[in-house]
Amino acid sequence: MQKKHLNTSRRERLLVLVDESNVGSSVRTAGRGLDWLKLRDFLAGQTTGRDLIEMVVYAGLPPAMPIWQEERDKKNKFAQWLRSNGFMVVTKDGTPAEEGRYKANVDVMMAMDALELSVEMQPDVVILVTGDTDFAHLAIKLRRRGIRVEVASVAQNLGNILRSAANEVIDLAPLFRTFELIKVEEQRLRPDGAQRHQSQPARRRPRFRPRPQRT
Repeated sequence: MQKKHLNTSRRERLLVLVDESNVGSSVRTAGRGLDWLKLRDFLAGQTTGRDLIEMVVYAGLPPAMPIWQEERDKKNKFAQWLRSNGFMVVTKDGTPAEEGRYKANVDVMMAMDALELSVEMQPDVVILVTGDTDFAHLAIKLRRRGIRVEVASVAQNLGNILRSAANEVIDLAPLFRTFELIKVEEQRLRPDGAQRHQSQPARRRPRFRPRPQRT
């Protein structure tokens, strides 16, 4: 009897970690609304040839104070929408800052989780969706564990420190240009920038490859 040839090739296991404030700011600067479903398809859809373990979104919440309650309710509603669409969401309460603003830095939380999840979930690849150079050391730490690290951001705005710390940079600029244009007034009403329509099939993602350093 003829033996069947088994396909022993294994698809890479992918973990995606998103700095919501950072990527949201980049999209709003372009005057677009952030389509979270399309972003997920672009980074981890079937056409990428990878198996998504989790896509974790780290989001800061307005302080639990009466003056921030309306915006806090909107942000919590946005977080619930993400959860209902299969995203894992981690939130952090913000604290008041000057000029009527608030601070809710999730960098430390995201970095600690990245190291823990890399041990627990055993991903082959981690994509950090951020342009914050503070994550450069995290990228190096993950690579020391044998994990491939890719940074997804607007390549032209990415600093050399984070760029050189990653194995590869995924340029999100072309994807952002496919997102829906929104008005300034709508941005104020929708601080999350989420679009609720169904995502379209992902296109092949353009990549930015760092130039090798000269010795």
